[in-house]
Amino acid sequence: MALLFILDIALGAVSIPPGEVWKALTGGDVPPTTRAIVIDIRLMKAIVAVAGGAALSVSGLQMQTLFRNPLAGPYVLGISSGASLGVALFILASPFLAIPQWLSAAGVAGAAWIGAAAILLVISLVGHRIKDIMVILILGMMFSSGVSAVVQILQYMSHEDALKSFVIWTMGSLGDVTPTQLWILLPAVAAGLIMAVAAIKPLNLLLFGEEYAVTMGLDTRRARTLLFISTTLLAGSVTAFCGPIGFIGLAIPHVCRMLFDDADHGVLVPATMITGASVLLICDIISKTFTLPINSITAMLGIPVVVWVVVKNSARS
Repeated sequence: MALLFILDIALGAVSIPPGEVWKALTGGDVPPTTRAIVIDIRLMKAIVAVAGGAALSVSGLQMQTLFRNPLAGPYVLGISSGASLGVALFILASPFLAIPQWLSAAGVAGAAWIGAAAILLVISLVGHRIKDIMVILILGMMFSSGVSAVVQILQYMSHEDALKSFVIWTMGSLGDVTPTQLWILLPAVAAGLIMAVAAIKPLNLLLFGEEYAVTMGLDTRRARTLLFISTTLLAGSVTAFCGPIGFIGLAIPHVCRMLFDDADHGVLVPATMITGASVLLICDIISKTFTLPINSITAMLGIPVVVWVVVKNSARS
C-alpha cells in the first residue's frame, strides 16, 4: 500500500522527477506549480483513495457477515443509493435554499449519512423478520432501484446548475474532494473504522448465526447498532464526497478471504482495510493513465470476483 501510495503521487499527466516530488512533500525548494500539483492534487487524491478503499471494503465485510450473504455490500444492498438520495436532495435543493459555502460540505455529508442510515435501517428491520438471505438481497436491489427512480424525478425537476453538479458527482471521482471536505471525510472514516475494530468479536460470533451469538452472551441489538453506525459513517461519507463507487465493498472481502484463507475478523478487518486501500490506489493509477472514470475501473476489477463468488456458491449448492 505504501509503494502504491508513492506511485500514485509520482504518476500523472504532468511528468515530475521523483526528486522534485520528494522536495515538494518535505517542504523543499520547488516551483509553486510543482508544489501545487503534488500537494493540492496528487497527495489529496492518494489520501482519499486510501480512506475510500478502506472504508468501502470494511463496510462490505460487515454487511456480508451481518446478513450472512456473500453478495451483500453497500452498493448492492442500496446503502450507497440511500446516500445518493440524500446528496441529491441536498445538491438539487441548494439553489433554492441559499446554503452558505462553508456549510455545504457538512450538509452533503449529513445528507449522505441520513440517506444511508435510512436504507440500512429498513434492510436491518427486514432482515430481522426474514431470514432468507436471497429475499434480503432482492429487497436491497429493489430499494436501490426505487431510490434511483426518485433521484431521476428530482433531476427532471431540478435547476440546471444543480443538475450539472449532481451529474458530475454521480460519475465518481477521487479528485474533487476539497480540503474542507477532507477534514470531514477523514474523521468520519476513522470513527467508522475504529467501530469496525471494536466489533471484531461480535462479527466472529455472528458468523455462526444470531441464535448461537445470543447463547454466547452477545447483545445482538447493541452489536447491530454498532455495525449500523459504522457502515453509515463509512459508506455514507465516501459516497458523499467521492460519488457512488461500486464493487469495492462487494469484491475486496472475498479477495481477502482468498488471500489469507481465514474467516477470523481479527485478520479480515485489517486485511480488508489495507487491501481495499491498495486496490483503490491501483484504480486511481489506471484511471489517470488512461483518462477513465474511476467507476469503470472498479467495475472491471470487481465484476470477475463477483462472478467467481456466484459460480462457487452455485457449485457448492
